[in-house]
Amino acid sequence: MNFLSLKSLAVGAVALLAVNTASAEVLRVGMECTYAPFNYRTADGELTGYDVDVAKGVAEIIGADLEFVCQQWDGMIPALLANKFDLIVASMSITDARMEKIDFSSPYRDSVGRLIGKVDGDLNLFDDNGDPISANFDGLRVGLERASTYENWFNAKLPGAEIVLYDGSEPLYLDLKNGRVDLIMTNPMKAQLRFLDKEDGSGFAFASPAISEVEYFGVGVGIGLRQGQDELRDRLSAAIRELINNGSMTEYALKIFPFPIHNPEWGTM
Repeated sequence: MNFLSLKSLAVGAVALLAVNTASAEVLRVGMECTYAPFNYRTADGELTGYDVDVAKGVAEIIGADLEFVCQQWDGMIPALLANKFDLIVASMSITDARMEKIDFSSPYRDSVGRLIGKVDGDLNLFDDNGDPISANFDGLRVGLERASTYENWFNAKLPGAEIVLYDGSEPLYLDLKNGRVDLIMTNPMKAQLRFLDKEDGSGFAFASPAISEVEYFGVGVGIGLRQGQDELRDRLSAAIRELINNGSMTEYALKIFPFPIHNPEWGTM
């Protein structure tokens, strides 16, 4: 092979690489970036957490590059619909109400909620079957994150409670500690690590069993995307199944929690 042939091959290889690079799929991912331990920034500004690991794991399997976009929770779905990003990977529960507006991949994390209050509150909020005693919530101030499944559950189940809404989860803990609300409801995995295990959480404890009514909390947490993108949805779901079945999803959880936070049966969905 002469010099010109080698040169032609080299130029062709560079051109092919340029084409492949230019045509690589780029997916913009919306998340709060403040929802530790699921998606948040470290002290040096690095975006990390369980949702971030899932997004990166899925992207590696489907061969996509990611661009992360930080978005407040109550504007997450409107921003997706306005094409501000392509996917929501933000611990968003799959519910019928949300599926009227957007589509979801198969689930990758459990979706539950628990109440937190003072240890000596003695409020007698739930009966022996774990059902809420509606009358005992009347007049209680309960802090909830705006546009959350917790807000929907309270509105339907406990209308006598006085709901106080917050933009983001961090103000919940501050106002509970300062006595501005009597209770908060949030993700128990997050609350244990972020609040109850810390000095700030001294004197507080879970005030309810884990609540996971599918009608309000959905079947789990999934990746949100715009409707009509069935091929992308199916690729995302297949990647999630692979991450479950190859053990990666368990590894992501064990970096933070002492147990997996997904249903193994989702690997066969």
